[in-house]
Amino acid sequence: MNNNVTSARRLRLGIAGLGTIGLAVARRVDAGEAGDMVVSAVSARDTGKAADNISGFTHRPDIVPIGEIGGHCDVVLECAPRSVFDELATSAISNGCIFIPLSVGALLDRPELVEQARATGAKIMVPTGALIGLDAVKAIAQGNVTSITMETRKPPRGLKGAPHIAATGVDLDSVSEPLKVFSGTAREAARGFPANVNVAAALGLAGIGPDRTMVEIWADPTVQHNTHSITAKSDSSDFTMTIQNIPTAENPPTGKITALSALATLQRLTSPLVVGT
Repeated sequence: MNNNVTSARRLRLGIAGLGTIGLAVARRVDAGEAGDMVVSAVSARDTGKAADNISGFTHRPDIVPIGEIGGHCDVVLECAPRSVFDELATSAISNGCIFIPLSVGALLDRPELVEQARATGAKIMVPTGALIGLDAVKAIAQGNVTSITMETRKPPRGLKGAPHIAATGVDLDSVSEPLKVFSGTAREAARGFPANVNVAAALGLAGIGPDRTMVEIWADPTVQHNTHSITAKSDSSDFTMTIQNIPTAENPPTGKITALSALATLQRLTSPLVVGT
């Protein structure tokens, strides 16, 4: 689809995955909160449940296979399991869509998607998600950056299911004091915690790259919120920023702000006034 869409018609949004994030965004877009945009198609593993969830929508979207969603939309928002990322990205990019992935870590393993987007006229937009200060990180990256580091602290249950935790055998149920469970690059963090710290990949892409961006991850029973602290040093600015995100009740690894960040990204596509980098 050509993403040079005029105001003559609404932008058509496809949402892959109607879980905690996808359904929340879909409902708010259907309510008109993303301006001149309509949810035109959704993809979900459980199509029956998806049909129930969208039954009351003002503009009821089509339910389509994930590999076909790009043909029904101008914009594709990815809120789906990592296992279908490649198929979804291919569908969106081959159709020239604006592709907004929340599984940002998957992009690090598929750098060729950028060249494919260039060839088809597609655009890949990474939302800020649960992080803070990507505007500032992008700005200092235009100069000389000495270092960018991130420390993530989550309640132990928020790290359950991560491949790195399984590989190292950490018993999160027995953690009674703050425990550092990972230290390495943003690329390594994204692979070891694909559902937990997509923010590490976003930080790496915004700044000095995933192999120079360093990350620590802590299982911390003393915190109630998913907490990310960024420290950057450069020739233009030194800063430290911290954000404390409230986890969703349905999916503790995910903060409530993630769906709101996706909605804000969609609003940028239709708003006559855009604030921020």
